[in-house]
Amino acid sequence: QVQLVESGGGLVQPGGSLRLSCVASGIISSNYDMGWYRQAPGKQRELVAVITSSGSAIYADSVKGRFTISRDNAKNTVYLQMNSLKPEDTAVYYCKVQRIVVQTIVAYWGQGTQVTVSS
Repeated sequence: QVQLVESGGGLVQPGGSLRLSCVASGIISSNYDMGWYRQAPGKQRELVAVITSSGSAIYADSVKGRFTISRDNAKNTVYLQMNSLKPEDTAVYYCKVQRIVVQTIVAYWGQGTQVTVSS
């Protein structure tokens, strides 16, 4: 059974930092692209950052230069370091792992962790 467990969310003041972690079990994470998405109230879920199985990182324009995604395959974990946080970063952040198997996308989601940026 595949399980993704996020942690590290919370309340932070504007300009502050948080580090999110997502631990995957039931898969060999090195075979998967791993990423973070977020969903603010009343908005669609959006991509924040993805790190491929080969280590390439892709970021949404809104977080470039502020957020850094990384992974530790030995720990089956993906991280999101968030600096210079803004109120508009407030959302539920979800971890996602994905791979293509015989032309079929196989993806798993975590349950989400709340990030609130407010003074």
